[in-house]
Amino acid sequence: MTPFGRILCAMITPFTPAGSLDLDGAQRLADHLVTQGCDGLVLSGTTGESPTTTDAEKSALVTAVRQAVGTRATIVAGVGTPDTAHTAELARAAEKAGADGLLVTAPYYSLPPQDAIEAHFLEVANTTGLPLVLYDIPSRTGTRIAPDTLLRLAEHPAIVAVKDCSYDILSAQKLISRTDLAYYAGSDELNLALYAVGGAGCVSTVANVVPDRVSAVLDAFDAGGTARAAHLQQQLTALIEEMMAGGLPGAVTAKALLPALGLPAGPVRPPLRPAGPSATARLTRVLDGLTA
Repeated sequence: MTPFGRILCAMITPFTPAGSLDLDGAQRLADHLVTQGCDGLVLSGTTGESPTTTDAEKSALVTAVRQAVGTRATIVAGVGTPDTAHTAELARAAEKAGADGLLVTAPYYSLPPQDAIEAHFLEVANTTGLPLVLYDIPSRTGTRIAPDTLLRLAEHPAIVAVKDCSYDILSAQKLISRTDLAYYAGSDELNLALYAVGGAGCVSTVANVVPDRVSAVLDAFDAGGTARAAHLQQQLTALIEEMMAGGLPGAVTAKALLPALGLPAGPVRPPLRPAGPSATARLTRVLDGLTA
């Protein structure tokens, strides 16, 4: 079950050199990503610097990207906040702007119990006519969406998918087998592993830089070339490690690499800071080694 496609890019949000929203750049980048193999785009996620973009910017981004990609790709809008009312407001705005779905995190920082997390998701699910992707990323939110909570939430017709960054593939496999939830790997190193046990695909930060190579892994698996799929995934290991586990956030590392590819990026917004010369050089060497 792939309600939004298999390869979704957690797209960066391009900014101008002065730091304002670069809608032309967002349209160019979105068109490139879709042309290179992405079935969908996740806008205003963490990689899209959602904590530092305004509500108006989030809506404008969805509208602009929809104009650029038309019906060639799905658009999932990140609307996660620690405030249920604000999340519902963003959900309504995303629907009006043209999104196909909503990415919703567990409320962060306040550490609500599981019944409160469940109520939060249900309120957002009942707010619009859009399907929801629940984003389980306890390392960022401080709170796991417990498997039993996901089992109950899966009964709601609008809750159709999970972006899984729990690093608990056993629980993911159990939920895949017991529900109709589409499970998307949210950690690039697990793209193939989760897909192989019934996942729907991935939401990839690395796809900002090499969308064709991220897509090729799952293409090979679907074609029955499991050994080739494993080899292609292994080839991505160094880039995944440098971009996602090298000590800098994915928004920073992706924006360090995109200009050399002739693609829009711009600066990151504070409190993030750009990759320094040494980090950029390391990233570039790894990408060059992959694409040589």
